[in-house]
Amino acid sequence: QVQLVESGGGSVQAGGSLRLSCKASGFTDSSNCMGWFRQAPGKERGGVALIYTASYNAYFSTTYTDSVKGRFPLSRDNAKNTVYLQMNSLKPEDTAMYYCAAAIEAERCGWLSGDFTYWGQGTQVAVSS
Repeated sequence: QVQLVESGGGSVQAGGSLRLSCKASGFTDSSNCMGWFRQAPGKERGGVALIYTASYNAYFSTTYTDSVKGRFPLSRDNAKNTVYLQMNSLKPEDTAMYYCAAAIEAERCGWLSGDFTYWGQGTQVAVSS
């Protein structure tokens, strides 16, 4: 059974940094897409950053939504099966509930939330001005 356990998040002033972690279990060598979505109050859930990993970690690639490019580097520790979202230069508009998501046996990463079967419980990020 695939599980995603998130950690990190919290409250920070604008310009500060936070790091989110998402530890996955229940799959190892399958190709997959993992990453982060976020949802602010009254808004739809949208993709933030995704990483595609080919079978047996043969290849990986990352993709970002425009608003976080250059600020939110996404990385993965294959040994720990954990994905990290380092959030730098945070802005008040980054305030949202952040969700880790995973799609197993994926051929690519896409921004449609419906493509992701597994979700974490969510972690709140609040950025004050």
